[in-house]
Amino acid sequence: MVTLYTRVDCHLCEEAKEVIDEVQRERPFELVVLDVDDDPALLALYDHEVPVIAVDGRKAFKFRVSAAALRRKLEKAEGR
Repeated sequence: MVTLYTRVDCHLCEEAKEVIDEVQRERPFELVVLDVDDDPALLALYDHEVPVIAVDGRKAFKFRVSAAALRRKLEKAEGR
């Protein structure tokens, strides 16, 4: 499972979502998108770091992600 912590009007978040969508088309996985501004606890954790991408509950990326890096993280997570 991949979780994207995001917020509205965040261009880096939009870029990260595009990369996630690209990889998800190649290899399906569950994606959860959470707006940090909707939850005070998430806002406290990630306010200045969005976008944050977690793979299987582990923080894997913040700010930027490449398709190749996300593929590697997913492959590593599947091998656990």
